[in-house]
Amino acid sequence: MDLKVDVLEDNSVQRYKIVGEIDAFTAPKLRERLALAEKTKEMQAELDLSQVHYMDSTGLGVFVGFYKAVKANGGHVKIVGVNTRLKRLFDITGLGEVMDIVMEESGDRDATV
Repeated sequence: MDLKVDVLEDNSVQRYKIVGEIDAFTAPKLRERLALAEKTKEMQAELDLSQVHYMDSTGLGVFVGFYKAVKANGGHVKIVGVNTRLKRLFDITGLGEVMDIVMEESGDRDATV
């Protein structure tokens, strides 16, 4: 499965629409795409995972790295569109307590974790 990352700037917020699976094969592409902006001072980023159907620990590592870089530069990262399975993955790793994560509206869609 391929991974697609679209970026839209909405006012002062960088919105990343991530589509596909995030695993050891696709994570480098995601990391590269996010790295282009992570050093921006006071960046406001929103990562939309509503179209992510699978994510493993490699994906979590990418998000942790991005989160740390943005926070170090005075910015904020919000992760939206998270389904119940992805939320569980963030929670069991303790990241659900640290990161700003918003569940998907319907709450019914599942992904394979």
